[in-house]
Amino acid sequence: MNRRLAIFPLGGAVLFPRMHLPLHIFEPRYRAMISEAMARDQRIGMIQPSGPGEPAPLYTIGCMGRIAEIEALEDGRFNIILTGENRFRIARELDVATLFRQVEAELIEDDPDEPFLAPSERAALELEARTFADALGYEVEWDAVATLDDETLVHAIAQIAPFDIASKQALLEADNLPERSELTIQLMQFFRRGDAQGSNRLQ
Repeated sequence: MNRRLAIFPLGGAVLFPRMHLPLHIFEPRYRAMISEAMARDQRIGMIQPSGPGEPAPLYTIGCMGRIAEIEALEDGRFNIILTGENRFRIARELDVATLFRQVEAELIEDDPDEPFLAPSERAALELEARTFADALGYEVEWDAVATLDDETLVHAIAQIAPFDIASKQALLEADNLPERSELTIQLMQFFRRGDAQGSNRLQ
């Protein structure tokens, strides 16, 4: 299904389905975008620039988010929290008069029959997550982690872990949850072993 979508090409901010992303909106073009989104359906698309420039080139896959919370400040700025919904693929960029960019977006419908990991996949992910957290000195409530469903666990690691942006983009583009989980494990091992050449810092 295709739809018109205002996009926020913000470097370093990758949104995953069902995850939450807090944002401070201060540029006039994006303040206008938020105002228009609130007047319509509260949806915007988060996507990564793939290079420098104005307008910057874009990756083809991003994540549509719903503005779940909004705080309007007196000077016109906004604090918002986006809740990730569908991933999307840019079909084409639209020629618009708005200050912000808009695209025709093809929503990617993830297979509802494959929202789960096999028990062995879940166990491998949790084991590597514990090793990864210990190596980086993170304190984690593992009892709470054990109660998370598979999708939430995979996407929470993908969004929170200090992977570089290219790695997070690769996770977002993975075709299904088992592939995303396996790639997450590989990335945790890669960064934990110090093979990231100094890239293993919080983005």
